[in-house]
Amino acid sequence: MNDHATALGLVTEQELTSQPEMWSQAIALPAEQLDLLPRHGENVIVIGCGTSYYIGDSYAYLRNDAGLGRTRAAIPTELNWVDDDEHIVVISRSGTTADVVEIVERFKDSHRVTAILGDLDTPLGELCDRVIHLGFADETSIVQTRFATTVLTTLRASIGLIPDTLVDDARTALELPLPADPARVKHIVFLGHRWSVGLAHEAALKVRESAGAWTEAYPVWEYQHGPISCAGPDSLVWVLGDLPDVIADDVRATGATVYTDDLDPQANLVLAHRLALALAREVGRNPDTPPFLNRSVLATS
Repeated sequence: MNDHATALGLVTEQELTSQPEMWSQAIALPAEQLDLLPRHGENVIVIGCGTSYYIGDSYAYLRNDAGLGRTRAAIPTELNWVDDDEHIVVISRSGTTADVVEIVERFKDSHRVTAILGDLDTPLGELCDRVIHLGFADETSIVQTRFATTVLTTLRASIGLIPDTLVDDARTALELPLPADPARVKHIVFLGHRWSVGLAHEAALKVRESAGAWTEAYPVWEYQHGPISCAGPDSLVWVLGDLPDVIADDVRATGATVYTDDLDPQANLVLAHRLALALAREVGRNPDTPPFLNRSVLATS
């Protein structure tokens, strides 16, 4: 790789490699901050766009599966209803996303609303009385890496689901060899199960945003129901979590490379961020400022 390619994405690289430290700070947040998040027994809806929605979906599965209260994630433009008893959690790095602002304006006087933000001096920062400020994890790069995973760390900490190995797994993900040669892979599929399905979609989005590459994401048990027909020798099929033998055998029969590891699925995002950066540099694309993307979508829907 030439010097010009290496210079691309330097901001993204600095931000993604800081994730272990960001997660440690989130785990150490004071109790009064974590106590703003939904309590055991509350019904919850998490509102966010793009990356924030995928993080919310992962949290929803974790919270539901732990029996802590009915939890769902929603994209604001697709939202048909909010139940009277739902605690609304909004996630926004910028604090300016128009669709999320509209939801808060509509429900702030009738519902408990808690915001997780990267910037307080914003419309959402002014609208919300209950705010968890993760400014230490805010980013300059257009493509989100550390802010999203730090939000997920915070949400997992609030429900007591941080494994002791999480931060070490993130450090390991910064050192592992990439799962595929960026010069050879043409097609990447991320697979997850329950809470890691949202992470699979987020990993695919990072590769798509950063490198403009062909990426897909599915629940692991759905992959054989059609999508596997696109797999071939230039494909990488990456499973965030356990890989059933029957699926592994079928994927390998296509000639695709199969990748899985023993890391926490969240830590796999760190490795996916590294691959996305490498793929972007391979094609001469700058993930700090990808084409047609901005830090926030300000136009109303």
